[in-house]
Amino acid sequence: MKMQSIWSHFADSHEFPQLKEGILTDVAIIGGGITGISAGCLLAQQGRKVVVLESRKVGGGTSGHSTGNLYFTIDKPLSSLKSKYDNETVKKVAQSRSEALKQVAMWVSEYNLDCDFKRVPWHLYSNDEKNKSRIDDEYKTGRKAGLPMKIIRESEMPVPAVRALKLDEQGQINPMRYVQELAKKLQSENFQIYEQTHVSSVKEQGNHYKLMTPDGIVTAANVIHATHTPKGVKAVQTLLGPYREYGIACRMEEGVHPDGIFWGYFDGNKKISTRNYSRNGEHFLIVVGEPHKVGHAKDNKQHIEKLESFAREYFDVQDVAFRWGGQHYRPADLLPYIGTTFRSSGEFFATGYSTDGLIYGTLAGVILSDLITAKENQWADLYRSTRKQPLKSASKFAKENIDVAKQYIKDLTGKAEDLDLSHLKPGEGKIAEQDGHKLAVYRHEDGKLDVRSAVCTHLKCIVQWNNAEKSWDCPCHGSRFETDGSVLEGPAFDPLRRVKFSDDS
Repeated sequence: MKMQSIWSHFADSHEFPQLKEGILTDVAIIGGGITGISAGCLLAQQGRKVVVLESRKVGGGTSGHSTGNLYFTIDKPLSSLKSKYDNETVKKVAQSRSEALKQVAMWVSEYNLDCDFKRVPWHLYSNDEKNKSRIDDEYKTGRKAGLPMKIIRESEMPVPAVRALKLDEQGQINPMRYVQELAKKLQSENFQIYEQTHVSSVKEQGNHYKLMTPDGIVTAANVIHATHTPKGVKAVQTLLGPYREYGIACRMEEGVHPDGIFWGYFDGNKKISTRNYSRNGEHFLIVVGEPHKVGHAKDNKQHIEKLESFAREYFDVQDVAFRWGGQHYRPADLLPYIGTTFRSSGEFFATGYSTDGLIYGTLAGVILSDLITAKENQWADLYRSTRKQPLKSASKFAKENIDVAKQYIKDLTGKAEDLDLSHLKPGEGKIAEQDGHKLAVYRHEDGKLDVRSAVCTHLKCIVQWNNAEKSWDCPCHGSRFETDGSVLEGPAFDPLRRVKFSDDS
């Protein structure tokens, strides 16, 4: 099963240099996704010298594995906020997301970005009677929050529905091209971007921060962790649930699926998102869904196969051209955390976007740039990273952290597979045990083994094998590693430790 997002297939070929020397800057940003590039653009425009350090390719992380949908509401959806917040807060969430969408549209227009941006309607529908009330609840919540939602005919949905609503003037984009185009257009002497530059640690020294990279130290007055979840060990990680969700893109004839964002509820709580996308004369149906906790899937491939079955059941697709997974972090009280690691810190982060990262990432860029330049921002307090709301997050906090605790206990006392690797096929991985040590073992296509410690370098949980994306995923805080041990994403700084091993199988 080949894994590649449709956005990386249509990505910009432009490459940024790798950092090869030590440099001094005002602001160092770890991560070249939508948060990092948005914040960097705004800070540079305000006269700050900015350096962006991306461990892989700009836009190729979480931003390049999203749906490309832009909307005012949120993924739970908006009505989920009612149990924790008053109507004024719900209204502020919608307004702040609206402003972020305006910022994206303004940059696309101002810099003539080639990223397939267009305005489309957003839809929410129920495929069964069980979820009919959800649509009515979202309609009432949206209208009360000032959003012009309207109930529409079920026949306007791309699949059979029993209730549906619509919100006009939302948006869609090729997220990877958008981030790359924005970075390319705005890079300057004050805004330097480096790819293939891994940050291995961040250390505070006096009134500056030292960021260690393989070929040079970056010294900065401020640091932004634009990495979807902050790197290293941070208290906010106890308030986040790490999840993976999957996407497929199917080739199809033009017009098979209507324009717009379509979220449908099926069989209880299952939600599936569909949209179309066209570029270079090719037409695709994008289907996204099947979320699960990181490192908890027994068979990751099955989640993707379920999306393929859904696409073939409801649409005349020619073939499945692209498959990919994306990561998101669900916050305990349903709102992102954007700001400093503690009140007087010069270290900033933004996390807890859930699956709403393209809008929240843009919004975080605006808020963080304003915080660093001491500019007032009307949304900063709403998403303040140091907020404490125990009543709002208590049950969710307990659920997420009990789950983490269970993983610790399981990994300490459970039994891994034994060291018989004779049945491990090329392209497969498994957790094995030798002399009390748990090992992450992968067999390359040439038959050779790559053996790593299975202990996550973040907080010592045991990683699990992801058979679809061929990665080692940590079930505690969402760190993910390549088969060679290198960090793919998550809070971990360091790779999985290599273990010397003689393969006689």
